[in-house]
Amino acid sequence: MLGAIPTILLFTVLVLAYQFLVQGPLTATLKERRARTEGAQAKAHQAIAQAEDMAAEYAERLRQARGEVFKARETRVKQWNAERDAALDAARKAAGQKVSRAKAALEAEAAQAKQAIQASAGDLAILVVRAVLPVAAGGSR
Repeated sequence: MLGAIPTILLFTVLVLAYQFLVQGPLTATLKERRARTEGAQAKAHQAIAQAEDMAAEYAERLRQARGEVFKARETRVKQWNAERDAALDAARKAAGQKVSRAKAALEAEAAQAKQAIQASAGDLAILVVRAVLPVAAGGSR
């Protein structure tokens, strides 16, 4: 057993040397690596959250821009409809005026024709009487 004492002492020295020379620096390096990894993960999560916030902000801006475009288009359509209605009203008024003028001209022409008929009615009556009476009276023509 006495021969095993130097081996035990050597083993103990070797374990202590391993503990101080290899395991301690290795544990410290692994802790540092873990801290860096966790820090990088935290930064990545923060960057993802920031990107999601920016995407939400861009989506909101896009929604507002679409709303503005829709309102502008709606305003333009209303303006075009108003212009079209005004043009239709002007065309209706112009057509109504043409119809009124044509109606007045037709009534004036009818009145002139009526006057011409009434003026020639006497002459026609005389012609009819002359044409009928000589035949009825047995006279000559």
